[in-house]
Amino acid sequence: MRLKPYAALFRIRFVNSLQYRSAAIAGLATQFAWGFMYILAFAAFYRENPEAFPMTFQQTVSYIWLQQAFMTLFFIWFWETGIIESVESGGIAYDLVRPMDMWGRWLATITANRIARCALRSLPIVVVALVLPEPFRLALPADPARLALFFLSMIMTLGVVAAFSIILYTTAFYTINSLGTRLVVSIASEFLSGGYIPVPFFPEALRRVVELSPFGAMQNMPLLIFSGYLDGTGLARGLGLQAFWLVALVVLGRLFLARSLRRVVAQGG
Repeated sequence: MRLKPYAALFRIRFVNSLQYRSAAIAGLATQFAWGFMYILAFAAFYRENPEAFPMTFQQTVSYIWLQQAFMTLFFIWFWETGIIESVESGGIAYDLVRPMDMWGRWLATITANRIARCALRSLPIVVVALVLPEPFRLALPADPARLALFFLSMIMTLGVVAAFSIILYTTAFYTINSLGTRLVVSIASEFLSGGYIPVPFFPEALRRVVELSPFGAMQNMPLLIFSGYLDGTGLARGLGLQAFWLVALVVLGRLFLARSLRRVVAQGG
C-alpha cells in the first residue's frame, strides 16, 4: 500500500481542523470547569478517608488534568460526521471509486482530526495545571523513562481508539440510522475506559474484566502510567495488552469493513 496519498490526506485534514480555533477556546473553558469539578469532588472524599482509595490524591489529580488535556485523543464520542453521513446517505459510492484503501482513508481522517483538536487544547491545559497551587497541581514524573512510556502508550491509545471507531462506523452499513448504537457505545466506552472514575476505583471483579478488554487499553493505560500508579510488571503487562488490542482491532476492523463493502448496494442515478 502506497503511503503518500494517505499522508497527503492526513495533512489536509489536520490543517483543516486547525482552523476551528474558536471552538477550541470554548472547549478549553468547559474542560477547565469539568476538571476543577472532578478534582473538588474527589477532594471531599479523600478528606474523609484517603487510605480507602487505590490511588493517592496527587495521582488522581494528575489523572484528571491529563484526561482533560488529551480528551480528543481518548474519547470515542468525537465522531467523524463526514464518514457517518457518507455511509448513511449513500455518498460512500464516490469513495469506493477512489484509488485508496477505505480503511486507510478512514484512519488518516480520524487520526488527523483528533491530533489537530488535541494540538489546539492540550498545551494550555497542561501549562495552567502545572502552575496551580498544591494539591491541585499536575505533577510531572520524576523519571524521564516514565514520560517516554507515557507517550508510547498515548500513541497506542490513539491507534486503539481509531481502530475501534472504524469498527463502529462500519456498523452503519447495517442500520438506517447509527445514532442509537453510537450513543450506547460512547457512554459504555467512556465509563469502562475510566472517563468518569479511574479504572482502579472499580470493584475488583469489574476492574479485572475491564483491564483485559479493549477499553482498558484506551485512556486508562497512559494516564495510570503518567500518574505513577503502574510500575514494573503491571506497567509492562499494560503496554503488552495495548499492543495486543491495537493489532487485534486493526485486523478485525479491516476484515469487517472488507466484508461490508462487498455487500454495498448504491441506488439511484
